[in-house]
Amino acid sequence: MNTFKKIVFILTVCLPVSGLLNAGDRYTYLYKDLPFEMPILDRPVFPANNLSITDFGGVPDGATLNTEAFAKAIDALSKKGGGTLTVPSGIWYTGPIVFQSNINLHLEKGALILFSSDFNLYPLVHTVFEGLDTRRCQSPISGRNLKNIAITGEGSINGSGDTWRPLKKSKVTDSHWQRVVKSGGVVKDGNYWFPTKGSLKGNDMSDMNVPKGDLSDEEWDSVKDFLRPVMVSFIECENVLLEGVLFENSPSWNIHPLMCKNVIVDNVFVRNPGYSQNGDGLDLESCTNSIIINSTFDVGDDAICIKSGKDEDGRRRGLPTENVIIDNCKVFQGHGGFVVGSEMSGGVRNISVSNCQFLGTDVGLRFKSRRGRGGVVENIYVSNINMFDIATESFLFDLYYGGKSASEALEDGDETPADNIVYEVDETTPVFRNIYVKNLTSRNARRAMYFNGLPEMNITNINLENTTITATYGGELSESDGITFKDVKIIAKEGPALILNNVRNMDATGLRYPNSLKEVVKITGKLTENIKLPKSLKPENITKE
Repeated sequence: MNTFKKIVFILTVCLPVSGLLNAGDRYTYLYKDLPFEMPILDRPVFPANNLSITDFGGVPDGATLNTEAFAKAIDALSKKGGGTLTVPSGIWYTGPIVFQSNINLHLEKGALILFSSDFNLYPLVHTVFEGLDTRRCQSPISGRNLKNIAITGEGSINGSGDTWRPLKKSKVTDSHWQRVVKSGGVVKDGNYWFPTKGSLKGNDMSDMNVPKGDLSDEEWDSVKDFLRPVMVSFIECENVLLEGVLFENSPSWNIHPLMCKNVIVDNVFVRNPGYSQNGDGLDLESCTNSIIINSTFDVGDDAICIKSGKDEDGRRRGLPTENVIIDNCKVFQGHGGFVVGSEMSGGVRNISVSNCQFLGTDVGLRFKSRRGRGGVVENIYVSNINMFDIATESFLFDLYYGGKSASEALEDGDETPADNIVYEVDETTPVFRNIYVKNLTSRNARRAMYFNGLPEMNITNINLENTTITATYGGELSESDGITFKDVKIIAKEGPALILNNVRNMDATGLRYPNSLKEVVKITGKLTENIKLPKSLKPENITKE
């Protein structure tokens, strides 16, 4: 083979396989049998320009503030038409980094970008948090209305979140609590620590972490310390790549693509302490065409979360999150492994989740909302999921979400309201329908599943196939319509395998259960009707109330 042919062979065959080229077929395997149409995504391509942060006076000593060096380097690259900004090994202490189009921030082995804990470096900006238009402190990493941006490499990014986040005493050891309290700040009711008085003030005047009312500039400034930023905020950007990097210790949510198109998250590690307040891993909000693969999440809140705005703000925006592929991800601690909501007012549709493991999360598959949200969640396809040590439910629909994690609600003894009032259906009524789950195995959950719809808007057309769940308690379904079980085995240590309350049109002929179980199905609710049960069930195996 002559030299020219060797070069052609390498460029057309070898490099695409190894991932060194931007090959259009790199992700095609993810599209095999995909049950909805979605364009095949390409990684963003950058000009050959390559600069180092050291070229602009950057010092990796962990003490020198490199904010200006990052800004100068990104500006210089942008003026060249873009390229790669290399961050070598070292601790790069800095304030906020603001992206421009066509920039790849590349962290080499040993590189740590450590964001300053000086709140004064993060001015208030207009943004979106928890689905609402609001103000927050500027994010450590941000970009708006950009094209072709990336964070790649083998390094780490730390948001110094411990200095921002409040702390609940119940979530940490006594020694940890004492150490934090001695560091300063203020304590509320003896069990809730805040880093400053302004942070506590903001908490007391907020609903779900967003201040209420029409605040003046002075009032916003007085609670600035409470307005913790998400660590990575990309808003209305196109062609976004996050690959290979560790993202950890975020002030609030870790990674938040908002109203973006063509987002690829590949082989990242997202990490937050288990006690971190609002320490979500990835919140994909009102985005179109996204791939989340080969990544690990170990966080203090929801891990992989799909959102689209909250209540009136979300409905007015009207941008669903749609066309998402999630594959080969692992989740350790977290409030939920794969989560939709509760901010889903713009809608969620066409989501594929496959080949994932949830290991020790509060909930495995978590769908949550409440009256007032509106929005439609539909066409969700989940397959090949393995769970172990799930603290509450393996599979949960909670249409009465009150802001707590499932474990917190359980510990506090919260009970879902016995709600027999049928509200009028309008634009504020959330809808969950057309959800397909197959090849799911869960061992050692507290409860196999809990479906809790609204009387006026049942969750509908939920299909579960080839599933085995071992749990302390079986499944409980309420206000649900059109549920199908096909080869579903529930092994409950206590009580019946299945409790049905106001469930309609359910085909449970595919339900399997231990032969030793005496009470297999318990049926309650005046509206329960058209339930098909296994022919093997005897009358004494069924309880009706």
